[in-house]
Amino acid sequence: MLAFPSTYSVGITSLGFQVVWATLARRADLDVRRLFTDRGDPAHRHCDLFGLSLSWELDGPVLLDLLEQQHIPLWSRERGEEHPIVFGGGPVLTANPEPLAPFFDAVLLGDGERLLPDFVEAVIAHRNAPRAERLRALAQVPGVYVPALYVPRYGSDGRLLSIEPIDADIPATVAKQTWRGNTLSHSTVITPEAAWPSIHMVEVVRSCPELCRFCLASYLTLPFRTPSLDDGLIPAVEKGLTATKRLGLLGASVTQHPQFDDLLTWLDGDRFDDMRVSVSSVRAATVTPQLARILARRGSKSLTIAIESGSERLREVVNKKLSRDEIFAAARYAKEGGLTGLKLYGMVGLPSEEDDDVEATAALMLALKKATPGLRLTLGVSTFVPKAHTPFQWQGVRPEAEKRLKLLAKRLKPRGIQLRPESYGWSVIQALLSRSDRRLAPVIAAVRGRHGSLGGWKAAYRAALAGEAHVSFQPLAPMPPWEEVIHGRWDIKTTLPWEHIHGPLSKEVLAHHSESSGIKPGAFDHRSTTNAKPVSN
Repeated sequence: MLAFPSTYSVGITSLGFQVVWATLARRADLDVRRLFTDRGDPAHRHCDLFGLSLSWELDGPVLLDLLEQQHIPLWSRERGEEHPIVFGGGPVLTANPEPLAPFFDAVLLGDGERLLPDFVEAVIAHRNAPRAERLRALAQVPGVYVPALYVPRYGSDGRLLSIEPIDADIPATVAKQTWRGNTLSHSTVITPEAAWPSIHMVEVVRSCPELCRFCLASYLTLPFRTPSLDDGLIPAVEKGLTATKRLGLLGASVTQHPQFDDLLTWLDGDRFDDMRVSVSSVRAATVTPQLARILARRGSKSLTIAIESGSERLREVVNKKLSRDEIFAAARYAKEGGLTGLKLYGMVGLPSEEDDDVEATAALMLALKKATPGLRLTLGVSTFVPKAHTPFQWQGVRPEAEKRLKLLAKRLKPRGIQLRPESYGWSVIQALLSRSDRRLAPVIAAVRGRHGSLGGWKAAYRAALAGEAHVSFQPLAPMPPWEEVIHGRWDIKTTLPWEHIHGPLSKEVLAHHSESSGIKPGAFDHRSTTNAKPVSN
């Protein structure tokens, strides 16, 4: 059984979920069924494997509902010989599996194309062995993390000291695995019921060479990979055009494919006149008149660029190699090419940000509106959330971000610029899930049925702090303070919850990247939480 923690419409739009399902379904020795929150394929009479693809932290608690629906014990340690191996993957689990670790038997770290064949072979080879022996065998597969075989060790003050294997036969660390083939992924299911109806998605690039210092999509998926135009991209597009006339080109920075101009020229041919083409976010400096013209000709209405901040100083801090002139040129080219809208993405609460930097974002948007009259401008804004395996992983969520979202609304909405802010409160919960260790598992279990409520999360955390979570899993140390997990700036010597998970770059290299921006990992600073709302609120 392969599950997705959302509805069919959302899940079937996930290219990662499609890739995993197709990779498994192609095998003659597997019978794969899919499960979503609102529907599923007919269940097996007996299930050997139960998998979950997780791409967003806030979907984590849904796993428990899906397990219960299938009559599978929630906690790994409570499963017996008759229960399936519960495994998971996706960027959330690859970055930091620890908050959800007690619920999984195995976590696949990295690219599914690289991991799944070896994982399945190991499962089949040991399927008749006792459950404990099967788990030990899986732990020997590169990139497969078996949480039950690792134990966190805490100091007398409750600080995490290490996460260690239970014996010398288990690898001390687990490394993320990387797919290095000449092709990337594309849709295997095209349906009008998808969130993006009847679209054929083609992955143009994986990772991003820009390395913005907060960006999980860039750092966790290194190295930057591009499939061949003739052997990868064109065949993938052609395959989809037998079923639909909608094409989506995906990737963190699609226009930085070295042959992207050639791909555009090919898509500009007359044979594609009845096809609609859309692209995900593009690097502003790569927007050209040709790109805007072809996208407009192929049915796109708008273009999306990430600017992060209107402040040039702050863009330099986060390593956003983008000038003011390049932002204005992107808007001008979008309008001249026939596009009617430009969507920009920014952030508040970035390390070292001041109110003046936020004012600079507002000023930039107003100047863009004046420079490109008639172009519909939209600004999407999120709060900075520190992510594992990035240079800013030691930073915390800044409480000032909440008022700065309101400041942007005050400056922009009356002037006719559409603002789409993400909830500050939910960014806090996202940070809780991205920065915690296994001690968060009782909170995740206790918040079931209330995980759509900020108050539900705070109540569950208070209960865990008081030892009243009423779940069978008891952490080996007391819960850390809410403020320290979410808002704390951690020292470089802090043992990170994901210390035993090796990403593309070492901790030392990430620290160097952070220091290169002028942002040094520092000891927990209570001044950074002066305005933070305590968990008791």
